[in-house]
Amino acid sequence: MEKYDVIIVGGGFSGTAAAISAARDGCSVLLVEQSNCLGGAAQINLVTPFMGYRTQGDNPIVLSRGLFEEITGRVEKVSGLPGKSKFHEEYLKLVLQRMALEAGVSLLFNTTFVRSNKEGGTIRSLEFVNKSGVFSKEAAYYIDATGDADVAFSADCPFHVGREDGLCQPMTLCFRVANADVQAYFADKENLNKTYKKLQTEGKIRNLREDVLTFETPVNGVLHFNSTRVVKLDPTNGEDITRAEIEAREQVFELFAFLKKHACGFEHAQLLSTAIRIGTRESRMIDGIYTLSKEDIMACRKFPDGIAACCYDMDIHNPDGTGTYHWFLPKGEYYTVPYRCLLPQRADNLLVVGRCISSTHEAQASCRIMPVVCCIGEAAGTAVSIAKKENILPAAVNCDELRSQLIKKGAFVG
Repeated sequence: MEKYDVIIVGGGFSGTAAAISAARDGCSVLLVEQSNCLGGAAQINLVTPFMGYRTQGDNPIVLSRGLFEEITGRVEKVSGLPGKSKFHEEYLKLVLQRMALEAGVSLLFNTTFVRSNKEGGTIRSLEFVNKSGVFSKEAAYYIDATGDADVAFSADCPFHVGREDGLCQPMTLCFRVANADVQAYFADKENLNKTYKKLQTEGKIRNLREDVLTFETPVNGVLHFNSTRVVKLDPTNGEDITRAEIEAREQVFELFAFLKKHACGFEHAQLLSTAIRIGTRESRMIDGIYTLSKEDIMACRKFPDGIAACCYDMDIHNPDGTGTYHWFLPKGEYYTVPYRCLLPQRADNLLVVGRCISSTHEAQASCRIMPVVCCIGEAAGTAVSIAKKENILPAAVNCDELRSQLIKKGAFVG
């Protein structure tokens, strides 16, 4: 059986960045993705746009640099669409694929992770299934970029789900509307939300979200809606996910009917598409060597082993129902994510990246965004390359050296 230096499960921003980073540093890398392309939430869940990754106020600092800046720059160049916050996911798929292949990453699409095979504290192999059947792959190191900590869970690493009572932030099925008069729509948005809340109070709208959340897209006449809300279901339970998909689809059509009747600029609007899978904001999070907390964010803490920086607010969609809580960082401020949050317990050769790193419910609501998890992934890929060269475990990687290597790659580590 061919053995890789590192196998990465999950081809979202975090997993793809980890793969490119490790491969560019000389590692043999296999990147396994359950869908047919790279991009993760950006393409599977239609999550758009990028949330804020520049500090607020005068002289803003761009925090998500390195590979993230390279990716956004290449998407802008290939698509011809300006802007670093809005992006066209089809061009993103192409750019990520090209960057991975250029770096020498081996890709395996339409392949689902099944289980890990572990001896003591060491993962020996991972099992997958696709059209070829069930098979195993071996590596010296593994990176869990599944978003739900599936590899860590299978390897019996300690974890927690959601907040203290086990409830997670709501799941959301995003959708797109075409042939809208975008300018007219946003000009009357305040009145639209008043009508929405009135009908919701009267029991004529089933959706628990408190308003209609809409974003522009790079495509003329197309609006993006991140506005369905399914609560009190477990994103790690297959039956609950099915119920969530069913409920969210009903909410999409209810909301579109509301928009057709009440929204300005919707005279010729048509429902264009829904995401192929409902979006999950929060599910499993590992209990790592260190757990990033609400207190860390509110103190704008910069850690000596910081490997990514974030200034996005604690953005908590109510797990119980309506309402969204925000706590914003002071202008010009940010915090860093420590490398220790990527290190799970009970699996010595595993790193965990993305929204399932070791963090509390409140902290995860800030650090879960795509620009930040991309930087976290780049750090993990760099850490694995250092571990390989020195023949050590990820926990033994010298964090000063890791930060130095990231800075050389153009990253900002705080």
